[in-house]
Amino acid sequence: MGKWKTLAKAAIELAAIVAKFICLYHVTDSYLFSPTIVSGPSMLPTLNMTGDVILAEYVSHRLGKVGPGDVVLVRSPENPRKTISKRIVGMEGDTVTYLVDPNFSLRSRTIMVPKGHVWIQGDNMYASKDSRHYGPIPYGLILGKVFCR
Repeated sequence: MGKWKTLAKAAIELAAIVAKFICLYHVTDSYLFSPTIVSGPSMLPTLNMTGDVILAEYVSHRLGKVGPGDVVLVRSPENPRKTISKRIVGMEGDTVTYLVDPNFSLRSRTIMVPKGHVWIQGDNMYASKDSRHYGPIPYGLILGKVFCR
């Protein structure tokens, strides 16, 4: 009987180690940082069209440590199941001037970003659906800040 007791104790200890690892992985991936694959033409030339693996951290936007120039992951205002990557161009209170339709005209518009919102744009303005289409994005839609490609 002692042999089975020792074997059962070893199995429980091993299961506990595996459970701790899975918990640590979940917390790290969900709340600290995770790798993400991004693709598409909107962030050319910063990110490749065929796909780049980026590391995004999920802490600094909660502490208010994002600003103009930062590339962020944002929950799409059109499709909540989709995550998009864009660059922050303006924070609340900033005045942003942008081309309404850069493909067909040089007509520009100026807007002041309202409180609790940010203005995001893709680096490739000719092939990006961003705040020029959605309007200012609520700060709460920011999921993370990209820190490594």
